[in-house]
Amino acid sequence: QVQLVESGGGLVQAGGSLRLSCAASGRTFSAFRIGWFRQAPGKEREFVSTINWSGAAPLYADSVKGRFTISRDNAKNAVYLQMSSLRPEDTAVYYCAADISGGGWSYWGQGTQVTVSS
Repeated sequence: QVQLVESGGGLVQAGGSLRLSCAASGRTFSAFRIGWFRQAPGKEREFVSTINWSGAAPLYADSVKGRFTISRDNAKNAVYLQMSSLRPEDTAVYYCAADISGGGWSYWGQGTQVTVSS
């Protein structure tokens, strides 16, 4: 079993920054692939970013490329999403998810709300 807990959300003005954290427990964290997703009101959940076990070759959605940076600290069992130049359209609940063995996003956190005001 894997537990994921997101934190760091909040209210920020457009152009501002936030750093989200995803804390994991329950299994060998370094073996996980971790992803960030978001869901805005009335919209489907969408992919934001992902990072593999080594932290190499992170991937980003086109909508956040150049503004968001994903990183991980396996010693702390944590993954971070640094979000800069935030826009009102970034407003959503942000979730982290874990892929343990390549079988898909099996574990999800409860989400953290990010609200960007114009």
